[in-house]
Amino acid sequence: MLMDIIEFSTVFIYCFCLLMIFLFSLGQLHLTWHYIRNKKRTTLSPGELSTYPKVTVQLPLYNEKNVAERLINKIVQLRYPKELLQIQVLDDSTDETSLIVSKLVSKYKIEGYLIDHLVRNERVGFKAGALQNGLQKSTGEFIAIFDSDFLPPVNFLLKSLPHFQDKSVGIVQSRWGHLNEDYSLLTQIQAFGLNAHFSIEQSGRKAAGSFINFNGTGGVWRKTCIEDAGGWSADTLTEDLDLSYRAQLKNWKCEYLEDLISPAELPILISAIKTQQFRWNKGAAETGRKLIKQVIGSSKRKINKLHSIMHLFNSSVFLFLFIAGVLSIPVLFFKQGNRNYEILFDAGAIFLIGFFSIAFFYRVAYKNIKPSSGKSFAFLFPAFLVVIMGLSLHNSVAVLQGLFGLKSPFKRTPKFNVFRKGDEWKSKSYSEIKANKISWTEGLISLYFLAGLVAGIYLGDFKLMLFHCLLFSGFTSVFYLSIKHQFAG
Repeated sequence: MLMDIIEFSTVFIYCFCLLMIFLFSLGQLHLTWHYIRNKKRTTLSPGELSTYPKVTVQLPLYNEKNVAERLINKIVQLRYPKELLQIQVLDDSTDETSLIVSKLVSKYKIEGYLIDHLVRNERVGFKAGALQNGLQKSTGEFIAIFDSDFLPPVNFLLKSLPHFQDKSVGIVQSRWGHLNEDYSLLTQIQAFGLNAHFSIEQSGRKAAGSFINFNGTGGVWRKTCIEDAGGWSADTLTEDLDLSYRAQLKNWKCEYLEDLISPAELPILISAIKTQQFRWNKGAAETGRKLIKQVIGSSKRKINKLHSIMHLFNSSVFLFLFIAGVLSIPVLFFKQGNRNYEILFDAGAIFLIGFFSIAFFYRVAYKNIKPSSGKSFAFLFPAFLVVIMGLSLHNSVAVLQGLFGLKSPFKRTPKFNVFRKGDEWKSKSYSEIKANKISWTEGLISLYFLAGLVAGIYLGDFKLMLFHCLLFSGFTSVFYLSIKHQFAG
């Protein structure tokens, strides 16, 4: 009796997780439809600026000695009247970054730039706290924000500010580009995934009338929009997603400009990717937990609310993926002794629709944003799936912490100022490459999925072979890279 309950519970949870992944894939397919349909439409350009408003550019920094100079030198090149452009370097650094910034700021002050070096006594509220502190001292009607790894085009303000001629627009977000996409296969895979978000997801949500989000950098805010929405808050790790949703709940519009590209440096180490992924996935879950009631109670259409719920909780897909993967191996054995389960899994072939939906989603994004690498979609898509599956445990931990309200500090993603394969990074500090308990657990789990492959062969059941092969490859790859970079450093 007990074994029957265990079997049924395992199969039920497994099928439920597959169902949630399937529903998520249908949501992505719906966004793809909106994206394609919107691409066929002719949109009117807002024209050029008739007057030049005051603008404040905020540059939040925390221990960025490798890229601080590069960023500031680029920002002073922005084409905009010097007397109307305030530059704030929001420096929370505890290393030599502050000295580098201080020298540059002094130099540009002499040249007539309105540039300030703002240093707080305590790093309260992390990035959100720094942005809010700078906001209180800003003179601009509009606030542009660039993280340390970004190098915006010189015409960025001239291209983005005209969209604020619509007084209801509170946010304008540009598309992220990639400075070092061809550095390695790891950076190409990241670019592959980000391109889909910055084409189909952002444009598709905008076309559908759903909430979209400011991506933390490479965008401009109307100052009154920030203030009306309640200002920057540090109670989630994704202060950008939080504030952009609060602004849109106040009926401010968010414009997304797919053709305005702000290039940035992609993380080159798996440890840095994990840090970034943890912050993004935990922060999204925290924001969903915080704002879900307001979204459901908003005046948006039901389909837009549904897209918003999926948007806020899309990081939960990693949790469903990991649980489904772990349970899929005992399910192999349960199927052998229960014909009813066999019929259920035959019917489960419908979930292939979900797989092809996701493939189509990424294929459309890949086609519309031409990558600089020579890698084909047929190569990059499976490679992307492998890495995503390998990160599912790590990201599941982040999601669970976010959903249950467990707090953790904001951890920056280290940047090394590298562009091409062979560029040195090991001597530039910030590597943070020590493997932790999750990394070693990933190594053990790779063996677990290897056992799943062996079990499938032993039982003569090959229906989950591809799934287990991707999981084994993913966890093995992520574990290998974590250990490799540790010894390389």
